[in-house]
Amino acid sequence: MEPCSCDTFVALPPATVNNRIIFGKNSDRPCDEVQEVVYFPAAVHDNLKEHLKCTYIEIDQVPETYAIVLSRPAWLWGAEMGANEHGVCIGNEAVWGREEVCDEEALLGMDLVRLGLERADTAEKALNVIVDLLEKYGQGGNCSEGRMVFSYHNSFLIADRNEAWVLETAGKYWAAEKVQEGVRNISNQLSITTKIDREHPDMRSYAKQKGWWDGKKEFDFAATYSYLDTTKMMISPGRYCEGYKLLNKHKGNITFETMMEILRDKPSGINMEGEFLTTASMVSILPQDSNVPCIHFLTGTPDPERSVFKPFIFVPNISQLLDTSSPTFEDSVKKKPQFNIKPDRRHPLYQKHQQALEILDNKEQSMRVPIVPHPRQHLLSVFWIWAILIDTAEIHLHVEQLLQNTY
Repeated sequence: MEPCSCDTFVALPPATVNNRIIFGKNSDRPCDEVQEVVYFPAAVHDNLKEHLKCTYIEIDQVPETYAIVLSRPAWLWGAEMGANEHGVCIGNEAVWGREEVCDEEALLGMDLVRLGLERADTAEKALNVIVDLLEKYGQGGNCSEGRMVFSYHNSFLIADRNEAWVLETAGKYWAAEKVQEGVRNISNQLSITTKIDREHPDMRSYAKQKGWWDGKKEFDFAATYSYLDTTKMMISPGRYCEGYKLLNKHKGNITFETMMEILRDKPSGINMEGEFLTTASMVSILPQDSNVPCIHFLTGTPDPERSVFKPFIFVPNISQLLDTSSPTFEDSVKKKPQFNIKPDRRHPLYQKHQQALEILDNKEQSMRVPIVPHPRQHLLSVFWIWAILIDTAEIHLHVEQLLQNTY
């Protein structure tokens, strides 16, 4: 398949306003795939002999897991993006390079996102979780439901209240870059060059053995493990470069609203349309003051320009998010798919979102006027129709008060 899907961003002080870290991601997936937003509470696991069933394989369980909120394709166990109760956020990207992608079923990158969130209370600990699991179980398997084969290696952007890490992989080999200030983004290409803060112990020797590195010149991870000309990486017209430009355009004044606007940007290609489109989006506010709660905004519906970012805050006694949870079916995640026709996985919010867009589109056609040009105005229209449909308009007032009083 054409290498495409996803962009993940982070902005840290002094690039942001009021000493916060802002995390954001667009999940770009097949256009007919439904993404759900689900919550899982913290748990203690007494019987460690029972293995944990991930998307394709079973792995060892750990004694304790943290509360998490996930945005995930409804057919699998893992997630495209999410956060945990300690303010750790993770998003992953599909990447390709010189190391061959394994067809054998192992852990998906999306499984590793969820496992990192469940098992780590800081960004660096999440990195440790992911690379340890990568070493033990490997990565591989079809990342698409149905008969289409879509496999890849993964990169990750991991953030918490204090710092961020970029982790990029090629098979079991990996490099990591620590980000403590400014802005950073990842897309569908390896982007760690010579600033490598942690790495697989055999990463360089393996590259030398394969003839990708002569062992003499300065080691450049992206240049060695991919086919990129890293000297042109920041001036090419791709989404990685465009995302970097948008972050730097607002550097010093980045807020969660800024991040939402970046995710809505269609001219850059970040808000994707077509066979692959932006099926869900997420923005998180991570205050460095631990006394101030993190707020995570998730759409659970396609196209952030025409979706509402709904707020989620970790508080006691959260019930399951029924309006954004997809119906369940017998296990269809197998090497040979169980269903000839994909099951209807649309959750209630997804269906109401479709209804709202139909109302808007019909209204616009009848009035013979173009779509309201400013994304926020259009977003507000979508919001109020969505609110009327599910009778939750009071959410808007509550969040406005929270943001005004706390942020």
